[in-house]
Amino acid sequence: MMVQRHWWNGSSTARFRRDVYIRSDGAQWDVLVQIGGTAGHYRVQECPGRGSALIVADAWRGSNEDWQEMKPQAA
Repeated sequence: MMVQRHWWNGSSTARFRRDVYIRSDGAQWDVLVQIGGTAGHYRVQECPGRGSALIVADAWRGSNEDWQEMKPQAA
């Protein structure tokens, strides 16, 4: 799975950091939500396509305007 889009909530402290990733391998799509930085907890929700992955990612981000979109890292 490759990261197609990535947002983070702008918090630099691991305890409050949140990341939302849309990932795909070209056939399957999912949204990975990471809570508490790389050492924290995560949840993955499979999605039938790109559109539904965007809806799920938007729901995780909510209405908080502090979210910033990051450029996906090249492999």
